[in-house]
Amino acid sequence: MPSRARRAVIIVGTAFALLGLLVAGFLVWANLPYRADPDVSLAVWRSNAVQITGTDRGYVIEPTTAGGEGDELGLVFIPGARVEPSAYLYKMSGIVNATGMTVVITRPTLNFAILDTRPLETFTADAPDIDRWLVGGHSLGGVRACQWVQTATEPSDAPASPDVVGLMLFGSYCDTDLSNSQLAVASFVATHDGLSTPDDIASRANLLPGETVTITLDGANHAQFGDYGTQAGDGEATVTTEDVQAQIARATADFVSGLDP
Repeated sequence: MPSRARRAVIIVGTAFALLGLLVAGFLVWANLPYRADPDVSLAVWRSNAVQITGTDRGYVIEPTTAGGEGDELGLVFIPGARVEPSAYLYKMSGIVNATGMTVVITRPTLNFAILDTRPLETFTADAPDIDRWLVGGHSLGGVRACQWVQTATEPSDAPASPDVVGLMLFGSYCDTDLSNSQLAVASFVATHDGLSTPDDIASRANLLPGETVTITLDGANHAQFGDYGTQAGDGEATVTTEDVQAQIARATADFVSGLDP
């Protein structure tokens, strides 16, 4: 083999080897998520106020007592990047208790919602008795929620998507323009969030409808939208996880009560 051809083979082979190492490294990193606080998660599983069902796609949290303000509503909630879905059981159970709605927490592909190509119907199918849906997410999960909402509400010749009536962003923002949407939107902003800072969220507020409801969580940081310990680059929280759960639950109950029937 001529020396020039040999060099070309070596260069191409080296490039493929490096690419393989990068892919392998990413897969290992993606599959080492932030783990849920076991004590907090276990307390939710033991609660008599909610029923939790685990599936291959995530978790379904349902109230054990019917009759809440949102008992005909569901929320599909998407975790943040590399965060274990069970890390959100406690905060989402607070919403279920306060509103009576059903919450479906997704298990994103490779722990990255942005890589999850499954349609919204994959997850709403886990609660077939629910007809009207909110879609929400934490951090990168909120970005994916915006994409799902846009797809579900734009005109299409395809079979009808789930009836999506609102969007909930938890320490997150949209990268798609929903400003002309008629959806109800709630945006939760933690004052000590060092990753999706209040300024970051405000700078993208123009992509949301003008009637968006902004809820400020005083003293909370980014990781407190779930329960998975500390996160590099985050601010320091000055409130407890119980305080944050209560703030989110109360605000969500108010938000749900204002939705059109």
